[in-house]
Amino acid sequence: MTTRIVELRQGILKKNDELARALRGRFTDAGVLVLNLVSSPGTGKTAFLERTLRDLRESGAKVAALVGDLETDNDARRLAASGAPVRQINTHGICHLEAEMIGKHLEGWELADLDYLFIENVGNLVCPSSYDLGEKVRVALLSVTEGEDKPLKYPTLFNSADAAIITKIDIAEPCGFDRTTALKNINEIRPGIRIFETSAKTGAGMTEWLAYLAEEKSRRA
Repeated sequence: MTTRIVELRQGILKKNDELARALRGRFTDAGVLVLNLVSSPGTGKTAFLERTLRDLRESGAKVAALVGDLETDNDARRLAASGAPVRQINTHGICHLEAEMIGKHLEGWELADLDYLFIENVGNLVCPSSYDLGEKVRVALLSVTEGEDKPLKYPTLFNSADAAIITKIDIAEPCGFDRTTALKNINEIRPGIRIFETSAKTGAGMTEWLAYLAEEKSRRA
């Protein structure tokens, strides 16, 4: 890699970090807890977020979501069915969201009216790791169909996460999912991280997840 490319990337990340810092200040002032959900494609991130939005709304919480995708708005339309305000961010080939994209898509929303804002990042376990979006909580997701060694293959993401979500736990047994190894690998990369074993289909683990959100909002927002 040439010196010029390294300098260019450092400049882009510096600009992103400055914008993310400003966003974080806005979120803190508004008292909204912002979470950045990151996973590979096919993890079930949208289904998990759909369930989370619905359960939070039923509990009386005010929620909204920003959804990153390369081209389509399919995920945003699914999430909007929950009744929560949702906006799509199409990155047109960029494999991650950036702080500038988040800022532009917040225009017109009154952040102080929200309890939680979820950011569903583009499906990728590499690029999103380097881009701060101003979130308070970064969440790494993996499914029982992906293999227990995912945290070892993508340590940067799991090491920078505040919580880990294992999805599709209802099909763990037929998939031959090795729960003990998966938990061991996650903790090897990020010792002590909060781990939730969930199913958007059956609701398993959602009570614990919602309790965690309430704790984090009380503590951080």
